[in-house]
Amino acid sequence: MCAFARTLLRLLGRVPIALALLAALVLARPAAAQADSGFTVIVNAVDPVEVLSRDEISRLFLRKIAMWPYHAAVQPVDQGETSPVRRAFTRVIHRKDIPAVKRYWQEATFTGQAVPPIERDGDSAVVAFVGTTRGSIGYVAPTAPLGRRVRTVRIVY
Repeated sequence: MCAFARTLLRLLGRVPIALALLAALVLARPAAAQADSGFTVIVNAVDPVEVLSRDEISRLFLRKIAMWPYHAAVQPVDQGETSPVRRAFTRVIHRKDIPAVKRYWQEATFTGQAVPPIERDGDSAVVAFVGTTRGSIGYVAPTAPLGRRVRTVRIVY
């Protein structure tokens, strides 16, 4: 067998392993990847939430999911409309811009379906709210100091 054929067979034998590794990297991006997105999702430190999908987070913030699996009420908290962190979060998690999400909330409020999450101005205000409110979920800049009363959630895309 020629050297080319041996090399080709050796490479083809490794394709399933390479595909599995690539799939693992894409499907389970580490928490550090959140920094690339411009935000980090946080929950109260006593809440047992460790991993959420992008879709689950969107549904929590759009109040399509009202209760956590452990039967606590979900308390999402948004940053102010002009926040670059909110802009990044909205783009990545909801796959929309802020005006589109505002339109969603106008319709939901008008029809009595739901009210939008409360807003807090800045990372420290979001960390303070999440740290004192069981069942809450928020997002902050990746560089925001968190303290012991909140922890990050790994996002699976």
